Amino acid sequence: MPLALLALAIGAFGIGTTEFVIMGLLPEVASDYGVSIPTAGYLVTGYALGVMLGAPLMTVLGTRVPRKRMLMLLMGLFIVGNLLSALAPAFSVMLIGRVVASLAHGAFFGIGSVVAAGLVAPHKKAGAIAMMFTGLTVANVVGVPLGTLIGQTAGWRVTFAVVAALGVVGLAGVAKLVPDLPRAEGVRLRHEMAAFKNVQVLLAMAMTVLGFGGVFAAITYIAPMMTHVAGFDDGSVTWLLVLFGLGMVGGNLVGGRFADRALMPMLYISLGALSVVLALFTLTAHDKIASAVTIVLIGALGFATVPPLQKRVLDHAHGAPTLASAVNIGAFNLGNALSAWLGGVVIAAGFGYTAPNWVGAVLAAAALVLAVLSAALERRGSAPGSVAA
Repeated sequence: MPLALLALAIGAFGIGTTEFVIMGLLPEVASDYGVSIPTAGYLVTGYALGVMLGAPLMTVLGTRVPRKRMLMLLMGLFIVGNLLSALAPAFSVMLIGRVVASLAHGAFFGIGSVVAAGLVAPHKKAGAIAMMFTGLTVANVVGVPLGTLIGQTAGWRVTFAVVAALGVVGLAGVAKLVPDLPRAEGVRLRHEMAAFKNVQVLLAMAMTVLGFGGVFAAITYIAPMMTHVAGFDDGSVTWLLVLFGLGMVGGNLVGGRFADRALMPMLYISLGALSVVLALFTLTAHDKIASAVTIVLIGALGFATVPPLQKRVLDHAHGAPTLASAVNIGAFNLGNALSAWLGGVVIAAGFGYTAPNWVGAVLAAAALVLAVLSAALERRGSAPGSVAA
């Protein structure tokens, strides 16, 4: 694999760390600013909304900028946002810093996916995309626990300063290792927007929202589920999340490898198995060992869908994939927000802490239905005498 993929993975590692580490530091941040935990939770919500809005916005702004230069600008924005968070004198300023950092998220992964795919042979594209996303998955295994530990011992501001330093390393890596890849000639914003007229692109994005939403319906409420249902103590939640991260790493690499060989079968297997495992989690959540194994499987099956879905968007964007690729990253965050809300609704309705698992199972099953529909439409479109969608 080209060394440029390492630079992209480092940037992804920093972005993944800053996205998720705040969840473990909310009590410290809330105490420091004198706000409630729910108010501090706006730092999570604000980041997710920033990703959804920033993905298309930053990509549109970069339509006339060579991709390498745009990646460097995005890493610069990421650094500024994290430094602002680290130095913020008031909660509102930190919230602004989080939003600023989030604006780089979707566009970096979207443009980075296009760059990664362009660095390798056609039959290795999904593997290259998976290699970049490895940085995001490893962040959940190493970056988030380490950042949480640093924040709890040296102060949360130090954590965000370290993340900003990671951004500097990522920026230097992109500058040094990523080759100059000018945007395709003749591609303008209207060409990028045209990708959204393609039914297959829209179906892939819908699968992203539902499939990954299924994962976060369960994982968002993993702490109360494991402590109140499985019987773990509060300190065990951290290593349970590490298990989830390890599953993500493995699933991402397997998904990338097999998506290059058989993309749609990989989606069928991963989404179908994810739906079953999430449904079973309502039972396995009552046992410590079984719940730990299930958490690993959810991480693995959930992230096994990422490379094939991202590659499918690129394949059907017809020569103007950048905006569609970035928006698909925003779709992951939309799925996270939607499933977290639905999971909260069923808990508030009195169905218990395992109820979000059923929500996740239904969402993953719906994504599987869309995958079957997408393949059927594709076969119909390629049939002799038919018109492609």
